[in-house]
Amino acid sequence: MRDSYEFLKRIMDSITEHIVVIDENGAIQFINKAWDLFSQQNAYPGVDWRNVNYLEVCDHSASMGDELGAQAAEGIRQVMRGELEVFYLEYPCHSPEEQRWFMMRVTPLLWAGESFFVISHQNITERKRAEEEALNLSLTDGLTNLPNRRHFDEFLNAEWRRSTRKQLPISLLMIDIDDFKHLNDQYGHQAGDDCVIVIGAVLKSFCKRPGDLLARYGGDEFAVVLGNTSLEQSLEIAHRMVQGIQDLHIINPVSPRRSVVTVSIGIAAEQPQKTSKLEALIAQADSALYEAKRSGKNAVVHNVRAAPTKPA
Repeated sequence: MRDSYEFLKRIMDSITEHIVVIDENGAIQFINKAWDLFSQQNAYPGVDWRNVNYLEVCDHSASMGDELGAQAAEGIRQVMRGELEVFYLEYPCHSPEEQRWFMMRVTPLLWAGESFFVISHQNITERKRAEEEALNLSLTDGLTNLPNRRHFDEFLNAEWRRSTRKQLPISLLMIDIDDFKHLNDQYGHQAGDDCVIVIGAVLKSFCKRPGDLLARYGGDEFAVVLGNTSLEQSLEIAHRMVQGIQDLHIINPVSPRRSVVTVSIGIAAEQPQKTSKLEALIAQADSALYEAKRSGKNAVVHNVRAAPTKPA
């Protein structure tokens, strides 16, 4: 029997997953070498895990506000009660040197008439990094490396909910390059692409806070979300944007209005209430942009009834 135990223990110690076995009260009965090494090298050096109750550790983390600790404790108990055959939980476990993610798996084990539960933690960092890279690619515009329309829609929805919950103002800017078709027709699509890239870089310099986002909305159009920003503040920013683009002096000699590239901006700003509609904010910004284009371009308009204002 001892030879059999040593053989099985060596197998368990050769596995790279961190494995712990608990009894029906949550007390740890077994750990493998990978578990012990990880704990020594990370948050729990010197701990004798055979004197630890795993469930109590999870409950303590939950009591300190750790949502993942609460999820782990509840998942283990669901397996213990027979409500789940297996429980999975993905969670971050970052070190000072690197970001890491793990997959926790809990399965029941019946041995000699007693109930035990096997908990394994598998390092899934490589998979998570690949997923994040794929997600970033799906949310990024290939030309400008700015967030794309999909990213913009998700961000705007999240910021709108946050503004509603915290009763904060939010501003939406729709930006269009004036007479862009003339530039493309005169110098070709490469020049047009270069223009879009440069203008995107300038506009991005005005979006530095966590609640701000500049996205390429499509073609020669950009969209900006400014979280916790009033109409007065967004008007000031928009005028600086218009002036900043004009100061680039990108030549557009065949433009019927100006010899340099300019932009028009439509603004909608609101402090949303529970009855407010995000679609209305977007429609107002679109209408304001249309009015800015219709009334002469190189302008900022904040609603369809107001006369456009010119940058200083």
